Amino acid sequence: MRGESSSTITHRIARVCVRPLVGGPITPNHITTVRSLMGLAACAAFAVGERSWDVWGGVLWVLSAFLDRADGELARISGLTSKWGYIYDNICDAVLHPLFFIAIGIGLRDSFLGSWSIVMGVVAGLSEAVVTRLVLATEQQPDSGKKVFPRIGPFDIDDVYYLFGPVAWFNALLPLLIGASVGAPLFAAMTGTSIWWRFAKDRTPK
Repeated sequence: MRGESSSTITHRIARVCVRPLVGGPITPNHITTVRSLMGLAACAAFAVGERSWDVWGGVLWVLSAFLDRADGELARISGLTSKWGYIYDNICDAVLHPLFFIAIGIGLRDSFLGSWSIVMGVVAGLSEAVVTRLVLATEQQPDSGKKVFPRIGPFDIDDVYYLFGPVAWFNALLPLLIGASVGAPLFAAMTGTSIWWRFAKDRTPK
């Protein structure tokens, strides 16, 4: 999130890369826009369903994921954090992450899954959207106090999105889709239950 400092590995790398941009004409929202266009281009490439397009889609996706770190770091070190920038960044997340699964589902329509791959992509994508909505709604609460998914060592949980690129490069989108179509709904249910339990526990009189 743009208003929060982080010391994860990718944030540190992004911080170094954007430092020369401080005080220049490029703003965090410019980077967010480029990030969004790259993410959309990656999804379009995945939807083609051809090996070479998957490889390029993976490249674009990893670059998009990195720029998702870079915009926030530039905002922080240049003092350009804003409510609109935060909202804009989250809108891009809410669109691109579910769209990734829908796109690979479309791209795998000629696999043994047939048209079911599209259904599975939609299921995984909608589940991802639910998780994103739950997390944002929870962390924006005044009494939230902490992130839903705490950092794991030098990594944030959403660093997992970087792995989608190598998955595409190594031709493993099919098992990813199958796993996500099952795991994403379960993860969404677990996330919702965890958040409910957390707030119920916090509101219980002591």
